[in-house]
Amino acid sequence: MTSIPLSSDPGAMRMPDGSLGPEPSRDPGSASTGPTPSGGEVTAIASPWRLMAATFLENKLAVVGLALIVLAVLFSFVGPLIYHTNQVTTNIGIANQAPSAHHLLGTDETGYDQLGRLMVGGQSSLEIGVAAGILATVVGVVWGAIAGFIGGWVDAVMMRVVDSLLAIPTLFLLLFIATIITPSINVLILVIAFVAWLVPARLVRGEALSLRTRDYVLAVRGMGGGPWRIVLRHIVPNTIGTIVVNATFQVADAILFLAALSYLGLGIPPPATNWGGMLSSGINYTYVNYWWLIFPPGLMIILVVVAFNLVGDAARDAFEVRLQRR
Repeated sequence: MTSIPLSSDPGAMRMPDGSLGPEPSRDPGSASTGPTPSGGEVTAIASPWRLMAATFLENKLAVVGLALIVLAVLFSFVGPLIYHTNQVTTNIGIANQAPSAHHLLGTDETGYDQLGRLMVGGQSSLEIGVAAGILATVVGVVWGAIAGFIGGWVDAVMMRVVDSLLAIPTLFLLLFIATIITPSINVLILVIAFVAWLVPARLVRGEALSLRTRDYVLAVRGMGGGPWRIVLRHIVPNTIGTIVVNATFQVADAILFLAALSYLGLGIPPPATNWGGMLSSGINYTYVNYWWLIFPPGLMIILVVVAFNLVGDAARDAFEVRLQRR
């Protein structure tokens, strides 16, 4: 039997007579060396953040809410740069005038232009609402994350503090604090945040109780990671969905709390104002049909609060989709 020499080249062809033929030509532009995978066309998976943005934009009401928030910010902070009015000096001679070409929304009981007043009131309402909402969220997140992660008697003591404050009616607690402290923008931010941090604390504490038993948290513990590192680098980032959604609701609640305090006469003192204070002043003229003193500030409160709630609902749905794809 004649032995056939073997070639070290796997690409060589064997002829019918047993000899080795020339190597088949290869396309230099082809990078494929293996069989084409079956199963059809392979499509790229969108990133979680892009999927979340797409889910948010699919909610038309949320887009409308986001547009209303942007318009309210532009109206309050850019509007006074275009529509100039005197919001410092009173002018009783033109008090309670109906809307006209000179005063598009009329004037109030002290002669201030009502449209300009609405812009200035929006500045303080949005500043206090956003600042109080963010401060309440930050304090609640830290408090709840520490209580849920550490557990034991520390968790019991910290959450009994939260339960004790939640047992007190929110409006009563706001009134009590506001009457013993002179109101100002900074004071109102602290007062509203003091009663608003309790809900995010309970939410984040529940998330932390679940996350502290996850494998990655146990791995960090095994490598010597400290409690603060685990809380700030692993617990809090993994509750970002709950935090963002609750923050939008906190801002809306803070604006309502400010309106309630101002309606009861515990808002920022004149000449500063906010939408709640304007509404409180306008109620005195309900029976004389001075509608321009009541409807504009009330409508602004309703639109902004509803807008933040719409954005919060859509953000919750978007984060749920993102977490499902992880």
